Amino acid sequence: MRIGILGAGDMAQGLGAHWVKAGHEVKLSHRDESAEAAAFGDVILVAVPAEAVPEVLGATDLAGKVLIDCTNAIIRANGPCGLHGPASRRTGTEAKVVKAFNLCHESVWKRQYPHKLVPICGDDPSAINLVKRLVADIGCTPAEAGPLSRAEVLEAAAAFVIGLSVAGFDPRAAVDM
Repeated sequence: MRIGILGAGDMAQGLGAHWVKAGHEVKLSHRDESAEAAAFGDVILVAVPAEAVPEVLGATDLAGKVLIDCTNAIIRANGPCGLHGPASRRTGTEAKVVKAFNLCHESVWKRQYPHKLVPICGDDPSAINLVKRLVADIGCTPAEAGPLSRAEVLEAAAAFVIGLSVAGFDPRAAVDM
């Protein structure tokens, strides 16, 4: 599969390296090269800061492509983390948007074996199945978490977990069952 990654930071490099290892073709891009990566990929991962999503996606044609949104529009202040609103709703694109890979810190995806459960939200069954395959290809477990409207729940969970971590708590202790 050809995967275009809009971004070249730790998240992009981590996931991209795993997909290359799994046999996929990957093209990373900096902001000024996003159209190239979008044209290259059948699947596009947007891995830029949430505030850059409208600008980056506005400069690319993603009609008909699967767009994986791993961003979180988190407000980091002196108090608890909050949200600006779901990044997936701010994409302004005709792509088939699937929310995935947003619950773990970018360092997790740079591990040799991440072995994580990856919640996925989306509205298009074929796009969801494709992302499930990409999740499984890197040794993780895909978990359908509902329609794209539930992406807000995933982003809120990320804000909560990041807030605990920033405050010095291990978020895993809050959900251990």
